[in-house]
Amino acid sequence: MSNFLGGPITLNHSSLLAPEPRLTFQQATDPSRFLVPNVQDPAFYCRQNFASACGGADKGQEVKFAKGTTTLAFKFNDGIIVSVDSRSTMGAYIASQTVKKVIEINPFLLGTMAGGAADCSYWERNLGMQCRMYELRNKKRISVAAASKLLANTMNSYKGYGLSMGTMITGWDETGPQLYYVDNDGTRLHDHMFSCGSGSTYAYGVLDTYYRPDLTVDEAIDLGKRAIYHATHRDAYSGGTNNLYHIKEDGWTQIHAIDVNELHYEYRDDKMVA
Repeated sequence: MSNFLGGPITLNHSSLLAPEPRLTFQQATDPSRFLVPNVQDPAFYCRQNFASACGGADKGQEVKFAKGTTTLAFKFNDGIIVSVDSRSTMGAYIASQTVKKVIEINPFLLGTMAGGAADCSYWERNLGMQCRMYELRNKKRISVAAASKLLANTMNSYKGYGLSMGTMITGWDETGPQLYYVDNDGTRLHDHMFSCGSGSTYAYGVLDTYYRPDLTVDEAIDLGKRAIYHATHRDAYSGGTNNLYHIKEDGWTQIHAIDVNELHYEYRDDKMVA
């Protein structure tokens, strides 16, 4: 048997091997299904070979995630600002500068990507399908709390399988603007401000310095792009374009997509004065 790279699969526990599964064409092409490793205990195999180790940790796994990004979102009196970078990296290798890290789930709901790009993209698109099914069944839009709970439940069911995902689910529902954090362990947190990714510590420094609940819309937009700029300036794994969204009662609006190199010159005078 070969792995997805074409080489032979080596297992420490030969007893884990299971018979080849037989899938129908419908099962193999169903976008809501995917194959797990062909062993008796897929979760154990994933923990041994694909486990996500954050920071300087190393679980001895064969495939190591080398992640890097900066995403943030915060609530203020006039809605929610979602601001992200667009760089995709694998260690020191920059794979892309144009990754769309904001997933537009529906006109009132957004998700952000941090961690494994494939995991975030797949499961947030899967969440979009679940949210649409909820609307069709109940004849009303799903709440942000319920949407984040659906994603957290999905992550909890795949806990230990090696997924890598730190996302924010945010939007406007009947209760007003709401912001949740969900990760690959099934953790689900509710707060007024979150930042995820390797550059999040730099972004938090700017957010903690300038954030106020009574920010004007222009001030909030400036804070969102300022925090992303400083994170990309200090974190080599963040960069590219700053994509910024504003969520209001009538839905989200994309405000801008600005190259962070342009932001460097915009904020250069501030640093010279400091």
